[in-house]
Amino acid sequence: MRKSSLALLALASIGLGACGYSTGDRAASGGLLGAGAGAAVGSLTGSAGTGALLGGAAGAAGGALTRGDQVNLGRPVWR
Repeated sequence: MRKSSLALLALASIGLGACGYSTGDRAASGGLLGAGAGAAVGSLTGSAGTGALLGGAAGAAGGALTRGDQVNLGRPVWR
């Protein structure tokens, strides 16, 4: 239980840090993070590939449907 909680917290932190400025950036980062999270959850049930596909699709859709003003975390450190 502790490992899964730590993994979920790490994914949430990475997800918030990976928000992009354009719709394409947010869709790509959401898709990649969703695929990773879906594969992790899917591996617990025995179908990591299906989890990665579903998670990637959900993450990409979520990233594509958000606007930059909805996900404003300030100026990134690297800019």
